Amino acid sequence: MKEISSELRAHLETGATTLCWCWRITRRDGLSLGFTDHDRTLSFDGTDFEAEAGLEAGEISESIGLSVDNLEVEGAISSESLTNEDLADGLYDDAKVELYRVNWQAPEERILMRCGSIGEVRRAGSAFAAEIRGLSHYLQQPQGRLFQYGCDTDLGSARCGIDLTAPAFRTTASIVEVEGAHRLRVSLAGSYESGWFTRGLVRVTSGAAAGFAGEVRAHERNAAGDWITLWQVPQAGIAVGDDLELTAGCDKRFETCRDRFQNHENFRGFPHMPGNDFVTRYVRREKA
Repeated sequence: MKEISSELRAHLETGATTLCWCWRITRRDGLSLGFTDHDRTLSFDGTDFEAEAGLEAGEISESIGLSVDNLEVEGAISSESLTNEDLADGLYDDAKVELYRVNWQAPEERILMRCGSIGEVRRAGSAFAAEIRGLSHYLQQPQGRLFQYGCDTDLGSARCGIDLTAPAFRTTASIVEVEGAHRLRVSLAGSYESGWFTRGLVRVTSGAAAGFAGEVRAHERNAAGDWITLWQVPQAGIAVGDDLELTAGCDKRFETCRDRFQNHENFRGFPHMPGNDFVTRYVRREKA
């Protein structure tokens, strides 16, 4: 149950209210942005809530139990801090959202109405619609260990134990050639075998797309040099001369963990579990 301050309660009881909505969005990289549907900027809790940002709350879906509650926010990208490129690059995926009801004449009179995270984002030109998922959706995610062949942890995590800051697993690169939208020829700061960065991470450190991070689909080395293929390209585009940071990848196989990383003691899968051929095989009686 939400608790309303005595000041806000007294304001509501007057019948002539001066209320507005305020949204605070905190991205996974720690950047915090504030927006309001009021006609002037409001400030509280160390955040400036930008006015006339074009945001409007839609219908709220609520349910009893642990079902996920949803709220949709629609608007136009009219704020300099909220760009189409950032939305397309996924910088707001799973960002924390706090929705406040605020007395704009006295912002200290407010109540937190809802807290959740950004789910699906749909874009059409300068307009967008973002799904705000309730906190209960985290309870629907798998917890604990997974019984599977492959490793169930991420390379470089605490359960993995590999130090990805070591030069053997992380390096810088410069784009030498752009072939199509997703394939790049790069000049690496060190020498790495073909496939070393497959399923790894890439981060753009200079150029128009600086700050973009994504996954490497493939890394191959041939006579022309090192080539990397990206699953997703930044909305701002990448060009020759842009600098990258590449982190090694892992295909979650026991052989890779043992031979490439010498980390088989920390392998978090079950490489010796019986497969489908064992499960479906029927018993045969050997002839005497």
